[in-house]
Amino acid sequence: MKILFLHGLESKPGGPKPTFLANYGYDIVEPALPKDNWNASVKIARETFKQEHPDAVVGSSRGAAVAIAADLPTRKLVLIAPAWRKYCSSCTVPSTAVILHSPYDNIISFSDSELLAEESGANLIEVGVNHRMNDENTFQELIQAINKAN
Repeated sequence: MKILFLHGLESKPGGPKPTFLANYGYDIVEPALPKDNWNASVKIARETFKQEHPDAVVGSSRGAAVAIAADLPTRKLVLIAPAWRKYCSSCTVPSTAVILHSPYDNIISFSDSELLAEESGANLIEVGVNHRMNDENTFQELIQAINKAN
């Protein structure tokens, strides 16, 4: 399965989550998203999706907001601690999306994901010990979310 992974603001390609997914056997496509240019990040996400035809899109924090704003025509969308209120508060997500978020996140409020899930009908899964979402339980939920997503 090919996954388009969109990293967070302070992350870069090759971080713990996409590395875990690659080690699990997924084919990971992870473009570098410029942290100082929102519009370019959204454009890169759209162009990469069009070129690569991934089976799923996973976005983490700002990368999740990029995925939402890019409005990619994917059947499998997994959002990790999405920073949607900061970057695209008027954006919407499909009801088939899965949101993974830690109630202990001190960077992106868990209540933001509760609101996004409530407004969209997306499935919110409470997991993780902090914003980084790099713990083993989160990784296992991520695999399940990718495999379950429509």
